[in-house]
Amino acid sequence: MKKQTLSITLILTLLTTLSLLSQSKRVADRYFEEFAYFKAAKIYEAVYKKGDTSKYVLKRIGDSYYNNSRTEEAEIWYRKLIEIAKETDPNYLFKYAQVLKSNGNTKKSDSIYFALKKDKPTNDNKKYIDKVNHFQDFLNGGRKKLSIRNLATNTPFSDFGGVIFNDEIYYASAAPRGIKGEKVYRWNNQPFLNLYKSNGYIQKLENTKYDTIYGVEGKKILPSPVNTSFHESSAVFTKDGKFMYFSRVNYDGKKLRKDKKQTVNLKLYKAENINGNWENIVELPFNSDDYSVGHPALSPDEKTLYFTSDMPGSLGATDLFKAEIKEDGYGEPVNLGNTINTSEREMFPFVSEDGVLFFSSNGHRGLGLLDIFQTKIYEDGTLSKVVNLDFPFNSKKDDFAFYVDATGKKGFFSSNRSKGKGDDDIYSFYISQLPKPKECLQTITGTLTDKVTKAPIANAIIKLVDKATGTIVNEALTNSEGKYSFDKVVCGTDILSVIAEQRDYRSAAKKDFNLTKENGKVIRVDLKLDPLIVGNQIVIKPIYFDFNKSFIREDAQYELENIVAVMNNHPKMIIKIESHTDSRGGKKYNRKLSDRRAKSTRDFLISRGIASSRIESAIGYGEDKLLNHCDDKNSRKCSEEEHQLNRRSYFYIVSGKNDITIENSKPRIIDRKGYKDQKAIMQRLRRIRTPKRKLLKGRLGRRDNKCYKSEEDCN
Repeated sequence: MKKQTLSITLILTLLTTLSLLSQSKRVADRYFEEFAYFKAAKIYEAVYKKGDTSKYVLKRIGDSYYNNSRTEEAEIWYRKLIEIAKETDPNYLFKYAQVLKSNGNTKKSDSIYFALKKDKPTNDNKKYIDKVNHFQDFLNGGRKKLSIRNLATNTPFSDFGGVIFNDEIYYASAAPRGIKGEKVYRWNNQPFLNLYKSNGYIQKLENTKYDTIYGVEGKKILPSPVNTSFHESSAVFTKDGKFMYFSRVNYDGKKLRKDKKQTVNLKLYKAENINGNWENIVELPFNSDDYSVGHPALSPDEKTLYFTSDMPGSLGATDLFKAEIKEDGYGEPVNLGNTINTSEREMFPFVSEDGVLFFSSNGHRGLGLLDIFQTKIYEDGTLSKVVNLDFPFNSKKDDFAFYVDATGKKGFFSSNRSKGKGDDDIYSFYISQLPKPKECLQTITGTLTDKVTKAPIANAIIKLVDKATGTIVNEALTNSEGKYSFDKVVCGTDILSVIAEQRDYRSAAKKDFNLTKENGKVIRVDLKLDPLIVGNQIVIKPIYFDFNKSFIREDAQYELENIVAVMNNHPKMIIKIESHTDSRGGKKYNRKLSDRRAKSTRDFLISRGIASSRIESAIGYGEDKLLNHCDDKNSRKCSEEEHQLNRRSYFYIVSGKNDITIENSKPRIIDRKGYKDQKAIMQRLRRIRTPKRKLLKGRLGRRDNKCYKSEEDCN
């Protein structure tokens, strides 16, 4: 009898464990399908640690990091998949080779590329192993003096896709608009993309290695109806300025429309210029709810529209297509074929004035992830061999959205290469050289302290940010006394911000200040941070539950990540959880309900990798400790919001309180290539705030040598 009871207990325990693993995997699948890859990766990793080492889980973890361009983490999990689980799928071998190349392991990457060729010598794999060293001979007959700059208008968020129209630069940016209730895109936890425009200029400077740069200043968002509360990007214009094509998610002005897999796809739209306003926005006829159509580009004669799509007939994940532009509409989309398209992704087409098609791909062999390629479009419609643009246009990361103007001298490309300003950045290029400005210098210094204890906070990241653009000028760490310093900041009248952040603190602290023109001045900016650990509690915003429910809501999951972070910082910490309900329902039932909520919260933390032994208890107290007047007597008089305040959880530290100091290791700060000299950064930022009316007085007699006229007038 005892043996039978033991066997039943073991079986029930096993079934419970398998059920939790299955549930966690389903939650991770949901995040993955919603493109919330970072959260998905963490849950899949927890599932892996609990014993599910299947190829499915390994693929999903690797893909989650791969899709977020986290190549170091992706390499770890693809290595487990390929070398331990013995995965032979060419698609995953190719991804593994890509991340190896991106992380600098060229020798091993090449060995996998050539193994692909040996095992399957198809035309598709020939694209994998093509190797052509090619320099940008399409620019000014091969002149090699090339100036590339990370634009001053870039932000810590995603910025990409610069094109020139009427001497203005149009591009997409996910920079926060600062409006109430602004939506956030769950894929990358950034605001939705909007279309912006800025002014471009050519600046010639003396006594430097290079003498000319192409820059951008000012930033103005395009008004509705072009921009909505969701994604818009990738604008292209007809030469007469009458029409604009652009990408937008499948949004009809009232709600997002999804396909059968609950995915929101891209669509192409056309807007008409009426007295300087973009109006009469219409969808293109080959859009669909079931697949994406985006990234428009026009042929030089404007008789052909090129675009990206995963519509039926695609050879890979996304392909390049073209459609004839007729007087009465459009022709049927035509796939550009396997000279261009591979089994992977081809995106962001652009056709130059001399008929060269530029595009980005991770299916043709390149330097890393998405690379920029070119091919000549001949008069009979055939294409030349696809050629990689190589460095400096391509890097180990994603490089895309190439554009060059009609003169072939200046243009843009976008990249999330390392040491940039943010997520995706826009880079300008110009055949010329770069100045080294001479400015007076100032020092920004201060102390960071705990808002509750007043104690100094060491090893916190301090960011110096331009307020107008959100551009990070520099980063530093506080010392053991909580002090920091930014030296050699260029004098001026700029408004800058100092932002501080540290582990175990809720959110960043920020203060604005003005620079002056006083050489050698020291500006002091002190900051304070709100701690997550206060007394014997980890303090977060209330964890709310829906009425009569115990499942963890999405807003609660966001807050619970703070608990996970604190406990990961302090591996010896043990907590207990209390959960409370509102007064609706019987007291006995509410105690049971709150107890289920407490244990649901506990289970969520365990699913995020917190050991169950570190959660001493998870107990519900029902309606015994209401926060307001909404007791049984007043229950019907209270609003849903008032009742919701009583549905909450607390997190008490019950042991390890005297050992909660995390290891005093210094966090890594970003080293941005080409931005080590703060003087150069500040010069870029200052151009944004210079009134244009003062800059249009003509080039002669100007001290900064900026030219806003036509290309011929600037030479």
